Amino acid sequence: MTAALTAFTALPLQTGSIAYLAVVFIVLAIIAYVAGAQGIAGLTAEIARILIIVFVILAILSVVLNFI
Repeated sequence: MTAALTAFTALPLQTGSIAYLAVVFIVLAIIAYVAGAQGIAGLTAEIARILIIVFVILAILSVVLNFI
């Protein structure tokens, strides 16, 4: 089991890519809302919400797995 955890934590990850995408989708949602496209604004805001949730879950898993 230790080898599996070592292999899992040894994977190179791009730092901030999910958080960056979430910020991009939030900015796109604001721009779409100001431009009057509420449908697109709602869609991009929903994508940003999902990305933020995924980011938080992965951050918590990363912290927990580093303490094991």
